[in-house]
Amino acid sequence: MSKWYMLTLVGKDRPGIVAKVSAALFDGGSDLGEASMMRLGGNFSIMLMVRYDGSVKQLHDLVEPVADSLGLHYHVDHIDGHLHCHHVPDVRITVYGADRTGIVAKVTGALAEAGLDITDLESDVAGSEAKPIYIMQIEGVAREGVDALQSALDVVTAEGIEAKLSTVETLMG
Repeated sequence: MSKWYMLTLVGKDRPGIVAKVSAALFDGGSDLGEASMMRLGGNFSIMLMVRYDGSVKQLHDLVEPVADSLGLHYHVDHIDGHLHCHHVPDVRITVYGADRTGIVAKVTGALAEAGLDITDLESDVAGSEAKPIYIMQIEGVAREGVDALQSALDVVTAEGIEAKLSTVETLMG
């Protein structure tokens, strides 16, 4: 009986990581579900939902050779699959501000209190080393409505952080 696992791999970015990891999983008899892969500061991070008939130990044994050959750290957890249970985002928030400690905590805390269920968050540091600018793109579900989120952002913008809220129109077929 197939079980679902969350496989996380992290390491220095280089060509071929996705190809080699996915080939090892395919050759080992596993199927992939949802995945998130991205480059962060010269590093590459992968989170993969893997359906596999074997145990956690057997999946470790399958992944270890490819992870070692690529210099990747990896971790495997047994999870519930829950595919096709998506929260469709209805808002997008873009945040810009001088990079400072706590900006993510302040903004996401205010949004959480206003009822935002974050479905995706990406951030980057732009500007220069002397004048860094923190940029966040957040998508989510406005559980308490758009007005509540805008009120929370008004408090944050009063502290010198620029934030723009827009609704997301999603066509479901």
